[in-house]
Amino acid sequence: MASQVLVALALSLVGGFSTSLGALLVILSGAPNLKMLGLLQGFAAGLMLSISFLDLAHNAINSIGFLKGNLWFFAGVILFAFVTHFVPEPTLAPGSDIKRKKDEDDGGKDVMKKHRRQVLFSGIITAIGISLHNFPEGMAVFLGSIKGLRVGLNLALAIALHNIPEGVAVALPVYFATQSKWQAFKLATLSGFAEPLGVIIVAYLFPSSLSPEILEGLLGSVGGVMAFLTLHEMLPLAFDYAGPKHAVKVVFLGMACMSASLYFGNEPAEGFELIV
Repeated sequence: MASQVLVALALSLVGGFSTSLGALLVILSGAPNLKMLGLLQGFAAGLMLSISFLDLAHNAINSIGFLKGNLWFFAGVILFAFVTHFVPEPTLAPGSDIKRKKDEDDGGKDVMKKHRRQVLFSGIITAIGISLHNFPEGMAVFLGSIKGLRVGLNLALAIALHNIPEGVAVALPVYFATQSKWQAFKLATLSGFAEPLGVIIVAYLFPSSLSPEILEGLLGSVGGVMAFLTLHEMLPLAFDYAGPKHAVKVVFLGMACMSASLYFGNEPAEGFELIV
């Protein structure tokens, strides 16, 4: 069990530090390329849809039956819908909005200071919101890693791509407000630490061994969480930033890549059990 926790922790750190990569894009280039971020979101959405429906939900239905599998799946959907209702996913402010606020410097220093405070506050709120969203993603990586390294790795890859724009969303307003590259990088990185924290907490709460039926049900719920995250948050951003035609293409490209990964890296699912 300890080795599985370490693997899950390592994978969640990859996803968590992807917010740092997003911050680096802001620090090095100022305004991010929104179209590229949209394409990344679309590709990650394709990966996530394949994992959710063709792997996690599919295996849950095959292992514990159609009814139970669907109940677990939609329990995950409802859970994450509840989370997003109270903590909506922060959206990335276009670079033009930041520049427009900067241009208003002509209106006087007091006005500019007010804008900086407002933008800094929005960056902090964004970091808190992203942290709350990253927490269940860390739980998903942990449960996937228990099932097998392939499942955990696939989830971590898709989540890592999704987290890059989140790092941009935190770093951009903080960098504008403080003019500090370090502050922007630090806050974006800290927002990603919620993901490994989710691994640690769920590893502490869960028993050292789970029956295959419960584990498959939980993974079905993870599929529901990932499906809701994709359809509710990732696809709309991909459509907004990259345009519908380009977004749809990279979504199917992501699905094809993940389907190939599932085919060539398929592991036998039966007979596994957790060992302390």
